[in-house]
Amino acid sequence: MQKVGRNDPCPCGSGKKFKKCHMGREHELKLFGLEEISVEEMGTRITNLPAVHHGRSQEMVDALDIKEMTGSDVGIKFVDLESYAGLDLFGSGQSGAGRGREGGILINIHKTIRADPDHVYIAISKNIDDAALIHQLAHVLDYLGGSRLMPGTVEALAYELGIPVEHLEHPEEFGYWLSHLAEKFGVTLDADDTIITYLYQKELLLKGREIQGKNGFILKSKSDRILSFLKEHSEEVDTLIRNRPGYIGKGA
Repeated sequence: MQKVGRNDPCPCGSGKKFKKCHMGREHELKLFGLEEISVEEMGTRITNLPAVHHGRSQEMVDALDIKEMTGSDVGIKFVDLESYAGLDLFGSGQSGAGRGREGGILINIHKTIRADPDHVYIAISKNIDDAALIHQLAHVLDYLGGSRLMPGTVEALAYELGIPVEHLEHPEEFGYWLSHLAEKFGVTLDADDTIITYLYQKELLLKGREIQGKNGFILKSKSDRILSFLKEHSEEVDTLIRNRPGYIGKGA
């Protein structure tokens, strides 16, 4: 890999400059094989993947006026999830995401923005269903015109605060877009996303600005409130999700 400069984007994909992220902790990058490939090469490999139109992906994107909805001119491209996994971006024969999986992954924009600043990329499986599609599209709309949070970049904060990463990755703004897309396309949400929209309706989801502010007291307090609310309303929640895809049983 080319030597990473102090002011270059960190190879971990956080979007931060190397000097403010993993500089001095390069061994952590090595653990994930990230020293094997430069950010530029990573972006080129991803953006060179052929576009795919699995499921209703193209139909849904064509029905969205992203500029009007978010104010952004950035478009969306879909690539095959298995092909993305096969790029082996993280070394050691593992993609780190996607291999053997179904559904979709919003690829961290900081991996692709240099190679293609005009699009965000979503890797999707051939048999992706509508619920998985609108989940990833909601992440895109949330990033472009909502919380500005990119999935996969808040694990460290969640670990530091001792709260579920799902609470940080699915803020209020994401809940809005998820609800909007489900209604627009007539999609039955899976169990997990049904809970997210339920919490959105109850105005309990964390706000993007709160997550961006990284105030531990606020985030931990609101996360604990979510957990307490779900516990107190477990019967109601179970009734909501019992017949939804992904339901694994009460208290599981």
